Amino acid sequence: MAEHRNIFLVGPMGAGKSTIGRHIAQKLRMDFYDSDQEIERRAGVDISWIFDVEGETKFRYREEKILEDLTNKQGIVLATGGGSILSEINRNKLSSRGIVVYLQTTVEKQLMRTKKDKTRPLLQENISNKIFLESLALKRNPLYKKIADFIVQTDTKSPKIVAQYIINILEKY
Repeated sequence: MAEHRNIFLVGPMGAGKSTIGRHIAQKLRMDFYDSDQEIERRAGVDISWIFDVEGETKFRYREEKILEDLTNKQGIVLATGGGSILSEINRNKLSSRGIVVYLQTTVEKQLMRTKKDKTRPLLQENISNKIFLESLALKRNPLYKKIADFIVQTDTKSPKIVAQYIINILEKY
């Protein structure tokens, strides 16, 4: 049964990993974790501060440590950061320690969902967020696909419906 296995949600920013993950966890009565929130909680500062002061390299190091801890838990739902799959170490942990669901979305939906969000450091300094997100997609989408046990499109359905769809798939998995 899905409740006893880890469920790891991967995908780009704005795909709905946190929102959908919370719905899945609630429905299956599992613990929910968001790796970005866990980084902030443990660091005592927000991710934007970490990016500004320490840089992306040190952030990615923190992310690896958090994912090591979280992926060792049993029976959790984990929403990962969009860039967590850049690390081969992270990809190996995710694919070997749980079911990986790639939440796929278009750049247009990402722009719509993130336009008012000032907490995303990678979007703060870019002149054209569309071009930037397209370049991230070119690099990251193949990595999401590589480790995904299955792919779910999140553009046209509500988070609750997507969560139930994923639960239905997991029950057959």
